[in-house]
Amino acid sequence: MRDDAAQLWSLNQRLLTVVLDACRDELADLGIDTKEFFVLAEVATSPYPAELAATLMMPKASVTVYVRNLVAKGLLRREIDDADLRRHRLVLTDEGAAARERAVTALAAEFDRRLARITARDRGELRRILLDLLSDEEEGG
Repeated sequence: MRDDAAQLWSLNQRLLTVVLDACRDELADLGIDTKEFFVLAEVATSPYPAELAATLMMPKASVTVYVRNLVAKGLLRREIDDADLRRHRLVLTDEGAAARERAVTALAAEFDRRLARITARDRGELRRILLDLLSDEEEGG
């Protein structure tokens, strides 16, 4: 059973990697790499650098580098948090939101291209299974 779980985890990871690799040129056209995309994708739900690092399971120093790059590219900006003037909150610029949307669209199209290989019923079942697997996370762990 353990080998089954490891194989499923590995297959899932390989699928995600293949989809990201297939979209590398689109991301490059946007001026971002895959790690920077993950930052753009999560910053709205995790707007503080330390929180973002935890969400992405990346070292804080790495997130700092990605944030610095994205700020320099005009895709993110730092704002002082009105609730706590000692903290900076990260906010997508209009350009950052547009880049994120274009990247998500490219990734979704590539993933959809792969999903087209299975029936609509299997797609629905896959969605149900993935939601079930995430239910602990959605309920707070």
